[in-house]
Amino acid sequence: MLSDFFRINLPYGIVKNEQGEWMAFNREYMPIGYNTDQEDRVEDSRLYTKYKGVTEKMLTELAWGEGGIQRDKKGKISRIFLYNDELNPRNQHTEKEALWNDYFKKLKRLSRLNRASVVLN
Repeated sequence: MLSDFFRINLPYGIVKNEQGEWMAFNREYMPIGYNTDQEDRVEDSRLYTKYKGVTEKMLTELAWGEGGIQRDKKGKISRIFLYNDELNPRNQHTEKEALWNDYFKKLKRLSRLNRASVVLN
């Protein structure tokens, strides 16, 4: 179980569902704010949102590197990780402002995404 604000409430990455909607997840791969290991809640479609402007280029730039990208069977990006253990600003014992700045730049970019229009039948 997670023990601190950073690991519980700040994004470790984002993941896409089959409908092309995205959800931010914490270090337990759970939705932001969840402090449990019950993975069945992650499949709840209400946790995902369709955003405009999410491109492969953007996702590649947000991921910590090629190792921070997972692809689906069709080769499309389905999950990215914003940092790894080495680049985690919270894990650094010495002040690593550059790691924090890089992480916050990624969050700033994600925060600019707007929800796509919802089409009702």
